[in-house]
Amino acid sequence: MRRLTILGATGSIGQNTIDLIRREPGAYEVVALTGGANIARLAEDARALGAAVAVTAYDDRLQDLRAALAGSGIEAAAGAEAIIEAARRPADWIMSAIVGSAGLAPGLAALEQGTTLALANKESLVCAGALVLETARRHGARILPVDSEHSAVFQAMAGEEITAVERIVITASGGAFRDWPLQRLARASVAEASNHPNWDMGQRITIDSASMFNKALEVIETREFFGVLPEQIEVLVHPESLIHALVGFNDGALMAHVGAPDMRHAIGYALHWPARRALPVPRLDLAAVGQMTFRAPDETRYPALRLARAVMQMGGLAGAAFNAAKERGLDGFIAGRIGFLDMACVVERVLDRFAAQGGHANAAMTLDNVLQTDHLARIWADEAMAEKAG
Repeated sequence: MRRLTILGATGSIGQNTIDLIRREPGAYEVVALTGGANIARLAEDARALGAAVAVTAYDDRLQDLRAALAGSGIEAAAGAEAIIEAARRPADWIMSAIVGSAGLAPGLAALEQGTTLALANKESLVCAGALVLETARRHGARILPVDSEHSAVFQAMAGEEITAVERIVITASGGAFRDWPLQRLARASVAEASNHPNWDMGQRITIDSASMFNKALEVIETREFFGVLPEQIEVLVHPESLIHALVGFNDGALMAHVGAPDMRHAIGYALHWPARRALPVPRLDLAAVGQMTFRAPDETRYPALRLARAVMQMGGLAGAAFNAAKERGLDGFIAGRIGFLDMACVVERVLDRFAAQGGHANAAMTLDNVLQTDHLARIWADEAMAEKAG
């Protein structure tokens, strides 16, 4: 029986992971589930799966969690340190699905026990790719990508040498505003940005899809995970979201991963790897699909892609600054402090300030330095938003 932990169990990735686990009764022992403010969901899943411990990220919700778990024998805990402790509990497979830079420290803790980490938290590689990969190497751990695009690349490259790869093409739906006129984007509302045309995801990642910041993070993640050059990574707008990525080889061939837009594809592949098992996902009828369309992304509409290229050129801790500024800009948009287009402006302001203080870019890639950069970039982002509001 395999021992599993799910970090970020109450989010969309965590819930899809639980859906797959519950379809194989008796196959898994659930060590730990962690979540956020949805205490009812966290407790319900912990009871259903017989988890040893359930952890909420919020210290002030511990009593609520204990009450929800009363009589179950399941341990309850709360706070960032408790989540890290849960990640350190021995498990054969750990899903890292905590949203944002908050997922970095628990992911590193999981890798330190030499386990298999199913990585859905793209921010870990964006903020600290070298640190994450070196930690995995040092402890003999394995990282399996769970982002649909990176899982697709991973599968397309199975049995191939990285030296044979000429390019990697990751696709983007274009998000909620892909067909809007540019002049309308400045007035886009949070509700409009939160409505994805193809995928069923959480609010934050859906808005990041509309701004293409999600794809910008994935470009950097591709560079870190697969070790290719930035100029080998392409982005292609594919509104149907049926081809998730393509790998181009030195003989001119393109290998594509094609499937319905359902995250259980990537999660199930990582859960059962190296085997490929049957999954409860829709089967494509290509004759019914009829055609698939593609277009180059407009970087005037999606400046996040240009900023991602700048981050890769800067190197060092620039990814940590980029992600922190992006997260704070998104907070500001959701709170109504800034407009949709202002998010990219805030991120660019932070990157300019980071570049002007070049010592940060050359600092050692340690967790402390990553967290310090994250903290500083959030302050700068807040200052940039205050200037716009004022």
